Amino acid sequence: MPRFPRSCAGFFLPWVLLALALVVTACAAPPGAPKPSRTQPGPGTVIFVTSNGWHSGIVLAKADLPSGRLPETADFPDARFLEFGWGDAVYYPAKQPTISMTLGAALVPTPAVVHVAGLWAEPARVYPKAEVLALPIDHGNLRRLVDFIHASFARGGAPRAAATGPGLYASSRFYPATGSFHLFNTCNTWTARGLASAGFDIDAAGISRAEPLMQQLRVLAGTR
Repeated sequence: MPRFPRSCAGFFLPWVLLALALVVTACAAPPGAPKPSRTQPGPGTVIFVTSNGWHSGIVLAKADLPSGRLPETADFPDARFLEFGWGDAVYYPAKQPTISMTLGAALVPTPAVVHVAGLWAEPARVYPKAEVLALPIDHGNLRRLVDFIHASFARGGAPRAAATGPGLYASSRFYPATGSFHLFNTCNTWTARGLASAGFDIDAAGISRAEPLMQQLRVLAGTR
């Protein structure tokens, strides 16, 4: 059974968050997410959002991916579902993260990576201890979400990004990503912005932790 990915934001200690909150009033928040689509949902499918309380990710059925997008998924020929997460390029892949890695990821904008995991079944079965929310999505907004994830890979003009290393378990890999990671632009910020770009009526501004994001998504999923 693969373990659920640890926090891409690092295990930000509460005292770190409290101390930084007092001194970052001059820091810019991440760019606002695109405004949600207000069109009525049509026929579509279901996506999933996973959370272990710190880290969040987006799961798509491989069969739902539009042709020509996310070429990196060819690295997972046997997967039924694909989980995408985004995070710090040093901390996220580290087998034994240190305090200096955690603070570096939080305090200084750093390069990022995308973590892709090939799942053999629905994420609730693969991650029985994680929170998994199912969200219906129409085909147009699914394409917008796929476009957002597609643009998160740093390909440098190549047709596809080459993996930078193995992932957190056997069926996963890390890839170079666009954007910079820091305290105000975490894996949860990335998840929120991706969902907002796909028409979900959530407020992505200021999202850095998983729980505020999941609170909004529980309402949309009808679990709260």
